[in-house]
Amino acid sequence: MQQKRLDKFHAVVNRRQPDLTVVLENVTDAHNIGAVFRSADSVGIAEVYILNTDAHLQTKYVKIGKRTSMGAGKWVDAHYFTDAEACFEKLKSKYGKVLGAMLGEGVSDFHHLDLTESVALFFGNEHRGISTVSEPLLDGKFIIPQVGMAESLNVSVACAVTLYEAFRQRNAKGFYDEPYRLGAAERAALFDVYYERHKARDRRVVKAWKLE
Repeated sequence: MQQKRLDKFHAVVNRRQPDLTVVLENVTDAHNIGAVFRSADSVGIAEVYILNTDAHLQTKYVKIGKRTSMGAGKWVDAHYFTDAEACFEKLKSKYGKVLGAMLGEGVSDFHHLDLTESVALFFGNEHRGISTVSEPLLDGKFIIPQVGMAESLNVSVACAVTLYEAFRQRNAKGFYDEPYRLGAAERAALFDVYYERHKARDRRVVKAWKLE
């Protein structure tokens, strides 16, 4: 492996954000899922959660759009759940809050959120939004303000916009500079994982599994 590639792995691992993640609930379009993985990777997220409570979406594997992900599925892990309570239990054991993007009363402008805190950002189905099962389990709700005729953004676009607000806030506080968010041992372990995946020319799909 060329030194340039090794340096790239170190740079990426150093800037991973262990207290920031994304959750996709019942998202049906593989291209949308792929685009979310690409955005997540670009702001330093190492894992994404997929929750499919709709029975027709509960398949063995989660497919992501190859073109839209641009290989990000190789570097961003997926955690797959079909039970909302189990998913939220896992999320709240690792992240301080779970905040959902949705329309309605009592939602906050996402610019007013503190996205430097430990947080999981929750996005729902392309047409129906967040399910009535998951909504009561959220710690808060937010909206991306708009002034056009359309009331909502494509889910992958909404996710990207929110993640780059998180990036802006975190970058301003030096979260991507030393001292890094992951400890030295954690960074070394993650580097080894990426190195082995590269050596194996890992072309895996994002595998779907339920509980860990």
